[in-house]
Amino acid sequence: MTQTYDLIVVGAGMAGVAAANKCAAQGWSVAIVDSLPYGGTCALRGCDPKKILRRGAEVIDSARLMHGKGIDSDGLAISWSDLMKHKHGFTDPVPQSMEDGLGDSGVTTLHGRARFTGPRTLEIDGVAHEAERFLVATGAQPRPLDFPGHEHLIDSSDFLDLAQLPGRILFVGGGFISFEFAHIVARAGTSAVVVDRGERPLKSFDPDLVELMVERSTQVGIDLRRRTSIVQVQPNDKGYQVTIERDGDQETIQTDLVVHGAGRVAELADLGLDAAGVEWGERGIQVAAHLQSTTNPAVWAAGDSADTAGMPLTPVAVSEAKVAASNMLKQTTTAPDYAGIPTAVFTIPELTRVGMLEAEARDQGIDLAVRYSDTSGWYSSYRVGETTSAAKILIDRSTDQVVGAHLFGPEYGELVNTLGLAIKLGLTTRQLKSATAAYPTVGSDLGSML
Repeated sequence: MTQTYDLIVVGAGMAGVAAANKCAAQGWSVAIVDSLPYGGTCALRGCDPKKILRRGAEVIDSARLMHGKGIDSDGLAISWSDLMKHKHGFTDPVPQSMEDGLGDSGVTTLHGRARFTGPRTLEIDGVAHEAERFLVATGAQPRPLDFPGHEHLIDSSDFLDLAQLPGRILFVGGGFISFEFAHIVARAGTSAVVVDRGERPLKSFDPDLVELMVERSTQVGIDLRRRTSIVQVQPNDKGYQVTIERDGDQETIQTDLVVHGAGRVAELADLGLDAAGVEWGERGIQVAAHLQSTTNPAVWAAGDSADTAGMPLTPVAVSEAKVAASNMLKQTTTAPDYAGIPTAVFTIPELTRVGMLEAEARDQGIDLAVRYSDTSGWYSSYRVGETTSAAKILIDRSTDQVVGAHLFGPEYGELVNTLGLAIKLGLTTRQLKSATAAYPTVGSDLGSML
């Protein structure tokens, strides 16, 4: 007879694993399934390996910034194969370690492609399984592209597993993936071109700081083509010939590799959600605020699989999964709290954001004080030789609270966390400035930014 579980989690990434462990700890019978190795995008094919590769680029960039200031950077280079081995040293043990941990928690670990066959049933490679509840946490996949030759592109997962780094790479799209990868390969000596259809890349970040990031990108040899679309990609004996178009004029670019960085959509198309009566779209499953499907109460969703106000970030996915698990266990309708969650583009240096954009704050009628600082001459930047950095802090004059913070500079990915906490807890700038930071640190710059 088919076993009926209290919960089956579809997707063994960080979100799915968090929910499975939480429910199993309360005595539920829980199974989790994935067709790929356990660990999900972040640990295996995204955030973590990306930042390991970025470390190699950071070392190169840091040495070049200090050239003539006590450091001889001549001859310093990235060994891509050795850097990849370093990456694999982290990623390779993850699937077994994660599966062992789930087993120790009493979770049944399954492998194969899951597909719903009814409101409370699914098949895994043809084997039927039943559950009282399901949590879908299958993440996202590259957005489908329709220009001729799109099948020749590699995605971010392929890039993060390249055995060798070619001399020329073209990135399609002006988002996180393209700029982060372009900043890595540019420090490794690869020619990088980023093709973006819009006037301004990274539209969810402060436009002034995005322009600073673009300027810094240009300094290291990254070629950004704005308002440009891909017409076609054709393989040839030299790699790929990419035809691009801007304002009606066409041009061809010869490159060794074309990388898909043009956004991602929820990976749900193969799950058979229609058979379960679950309404869904490219933004995810339609859920109520407490993450339960609006059309099938047995189904819940989290992360990129759920159509919510949450940003497509791993910490958000994990938070949503824990909230969904808690709601299932307690039969409550608690909604996730998205206040004060920072995000960062790990270019070199990094571009960060938390809270509202300036335009959003003005649209809401906030009595706004904008504290903009060109920090390129500040000690924290001078010390490391960085010549491009800035901060924009948005403050509600009526409450003296931070409503948005936008930073571009070295180690600002850490500093933005403090500002996120300030937004989440409703701290005033007076309270923030009353804290005494260790000096000299980047954190000690916060008072001056405010």
